[in-house]
Amino acid sequence: MDTYLETERLVLRPFTADDAELLIELDSDPAVMRYLSGGKPTAPEEIRERVLPRIIAGVEKWDHKLGLFAAQEKDGGAFVGWFCLRPKADGPLDEAELGYRLRQAAWGKGYATEVSQALARKAFTELGVRLMWAETMFVNRGSRNVMEKLGMRHVATYFPELEPIEGSEHGEVRYELTADEWAGR
Repeated sequence: MDTYLETERLVLRPFTADDAELLIELDSDPAVMRYLSGGKPTAPEEIRERVLPRIIAGVEKWDHKLGLFAAQEKDGGAFVGWFCLRPKADGPLDEAELGYRLRQAAWGKGYATEVSQALARKAFTELGVRLMWAETMFVNRGSRNVMEKLGMRHVATYFPELEPIEGSEHGEVRYELTADEWAGR
């Protein structure tokens, strides 16, 4: 197994074509998808034909330095979800999005904070990232807490033209952290 990042309890690795069922299970949980689609699952064929190939292609495009990675527990190897550290599709490589999607069984264990801190360290000390950003719904307090623990600051609230889901009337939020801010913590 190729390891992208290791933390105290988790290992991040590139997704493979054999991982479709893991993503299908993750995106089939209404609670996991609550702030993304209002709880609607991602269709299995969408994951197999578009989502997973795009994830794999992204890691290859960015030379395995950036992308979206599977997260597994070190103890036992259970799949807990994914984390991303990646630029916008055609954006500069020194601006990276931080993101995560975790199975319910992994919620409340501090995994999002643990891995996000390790990704920030990797981004700012190894990868030459100067700006890391993350976005979520305003009402997604759990994700916002992770961003704030990381030292990210709220820089914008906006209202995208999307299908309304519960809480969307409060908008989306963007948080950012610069390499200089991270170094000065």
